[in-house]
Amino acid sequence: MLRAVQSVKLAGLLVFAHAVLCTSVLAQDALDEPVKQIRLSDAQVVRFISAQPDLPIIAKKLEEAGEEADPALQQELDAIAKKHGFSGFSELDDVAANISLVMAGLDPETGTFTDPVAALQQELEDVKADASIPEDDKNRLIKELTDAIATTAPLQFPENVSVVKAHSEEIEKGLQ
Repeated sequence: MLRAVQSVKLAGLLVFAHAVLCTSVLAQDALDEPVKQIRLSDAQVVRFISAQPDLPIIAKKLEEAGEEADPALQQELDAIAKKHGFSGFSELDDVAANISLVMAGLDPETGTFTDPVAALQQELEDVKADASIPEDDKNRLIKELTDAIATTAPLQFPENVSVVKAHSEEIEKGLQ
């Protein structure tokens, strides 16, 4: 149930996935399992976008339920997913996670994609080279970035970038 809460929140907050440091959080669930990377189809992304209006209602219910497993809420999640052409919530969850991996690496200004691991490595180098950061803060940032690099998987399906980019404006509008 906690994964469902996180997944619905993820679907509702994909816009914020642009922050590179969030990539390691988005790439991990509550049990520290990596995201199941899948090859996205255009149809899956369109169905994901169409599901967005139905998700805020269930997200509130999931937040209120907390970590308690509620079979009725799981059934509601599956019903929403099936209504939008997914086999169940698990498939919608996988699609949302894979979209977020791409969105996290897209520069909102240029649309250029940088693999999250490469972006984190560049951030780490920038932090190491920045003499203006106080030593304690620098050490904390270096540890956080090193941990994020260790837990973030590179994008397995580069073709997902073009699929998500083709719908990035609709994704962002659907999540507002």
